[in-house]
Amino acid sequence: MCSKDIDRLRSLVHPDFVLIGMRSTGPFMMRREEWLDAIQKRDVAAIELEVKDAATFDNMLVGTVFAKWRLKYLGREIQDCVVLTDVWVHDDGRWQAIRRHSTPSPTGGCEQA
Repeated sequence: MCSKDIDRLRSLVHPDFVLIGMRSTGPFMMRREEWLDAIQKRDVAAIELEVKDAATFDNMLVGTVFAKWRLKYLGREIQDCVVLTDVWVHDDGRWQAIRRHSTPSPTGGCEQA
């Protein structure tokens, strides 16, 4: 994501991928192509990730990640701290992300990321 390697990201993100999240303006959904387009329009200044938990099943993996980042998007500086839940599926012989749920981190959560 930081290097904007869209071909690599496209291979890791399932065609049915959806990002579901919450902003100050309310809930939103972003499908795969919208998400890939947004990646190309931002410049990451700093990012910290911590995998808090992961569970694997036959053809599915669910992970919980604390993320904190600072970036520029469409000329605006954005700082964010979120809890991500990622769902990966083993489909067509490879692992791909199919869902991501992003929730603002609870108060104090950023210190842990």
